[in-house]
Amino acid sequence: MLSKDERKEAIRKFKERKPLLGIFAVRCAPTGRLWIGSSRNLGAAKNRIWFCLSHGSHSGKSLQEEWNTHGESAFHYEALEKLPDDVHPLAISGLLQEKRKQWIAQTGAEPL
Repeated sequence: MLSKDERKEAIRKFKERKPLLGIFAVRCAPTGRLWIGSSRNLGAAKNRIWFCLSHGSHSGKSLQEEWNTHGESAFHYEALEKLPDDVHPLAISGLLQEKRKQWIAQTGAEPL
């Protein structure tokens, strides 16, 4: 059991951690289809997408159709590129869009 001070310190460290920024891919193994997206929090992106897909509410029609056909076990999530920690906060959005477009063009994937 943590002391009150240890608990406060653990909470402070948790709040100060920086989420990973970057580009990710979702792949359907049976068909080989690939979707690419970007996120300000790569760790949370998979949870958000899987939640929407499992509830049938994902905005990407083609991805949702593949999910409905093949099920969760057919899909794989992977981080493709992580942005450096020193990116200026005002540049993050533009850089993520640019990198996402590059990955889509390079792989021929569908955008998320």
